[in-house]
Amino acid sequence: MSESNMIEDLATFLEQLVAVDRFSGTVLVAKNATPLFKQAYGLASKVYNVANGIDTRFNLASMNKMFTGVAITQLAEQGSLSFSDSIGQYLPEYPKAVAEKVTIHHLLTHTSGMGSYWNNRFDATWARLRTVQDFLSLFIDEPLAFEPGERWQYSNAGFSVLGAIIEQVSQQSYFDYVREHIYRPAHMVNTDAYEMDNPPPNIAIGYTRAGLAEETEPGFRRNNLFLHVVKGGPAGGGFSTVEDLLNFSIALQEHRLLTAEYTNIVLTGKVNLPEPQKIPTSYAYGFFDEMINGHRVVGHSGGAPGINSRFQMYMDLGYTIVVLSNYDPPAATQVTDWLAERLTQI
Repeated sequence: MSESNMIEDLATFLEQLVAVDRFSGTVLVAKNATPLFKQAYGLASKVYNVANGIDTRFNLASMNKMFTGVAITQLAEQGSLSFSDSIGQYLPEYPKAVAEKVTIHHLLTHTSGMGSYWNNRFDATWARLRTVQDFLSLFIDEPLAFEPGERWQYSNAGFSVLGAIIEQVSQQSYFDYVREHIYRPAHMVNTDAYEMDNPPPNIAIGYTRAGLAEETEPGFRRNNLFLHVVKGGPAGGGFSTVEDLLNFSIALQEHRLLTAEYTNIVLTGKVNLPEPQKIPTSYAYGFFDEMINGHRVVGHSGGAPGINSRFQMYMDLGYTIVVLSNYDPPAATQVTDWLAERLTQI
């Protein structure tokens, strides 16, 4: 299969998905930093009938963990912290039973024993959660589910703690740090964590069928404004565009955010995910490291009601794939899975 044939088939595939209302969002395919395909589909706002565009900002969900991983690794490269340091060395207010056991490496690799913050406290206060400290208050007194390093368990709480460490070490807010040290040098001009009760222009509203009865009209979706955080943070919930995320890929691979040595550290898998996995998968420092049809693919995905995103760098083939959707999963992953079957045949 040639690249041109693959791109033609991709356009047809996406049109078919849109025709049956299975996709809304933006898709970008690039080879060696040059876009081969970029297109927008569907509506950013169903209420106002506003179409998605290439520059529309979509919620990333957990994809923000990549930025947090890079930020921590930058501080390690500078000698401001070490991956083996404990939480307690930077957050003296954190309960010692956890702070003395859990290291930055544990947090980065989801092996800390921490869980998430989707609990009763979150349900009661979600509209007021806007700072890293706000999120920490949801779980700071919770015990660990297992001894650090014992196994892998995905943890939003752990990445919130990383955000607090970034703030302590850099003496900046998490949001200011990533703007200055990641978004700006990578030329990511439409990426940030926005307050959704006062959003900027050109935001895609998420639409979900979560919680709707089976007999609800097939094309009907409700917005997700009351189903997600008001403002994202170190664990997820920020916004970006496909073009900004291509710029992030370029900046990483050109070593403009980290040296070659530390880029390799942040992207290389450290802990294998538990079985069963469809493909061999390990977790690096805020990135998944996968083998897809014999090719190494590094990136991250995100999913929540009305949100599905995926960012992939085919390290040996030179492709960067970014798919952002304001529909439920698997809106984006069905596209990247389709691409995976074809990119490896070119």
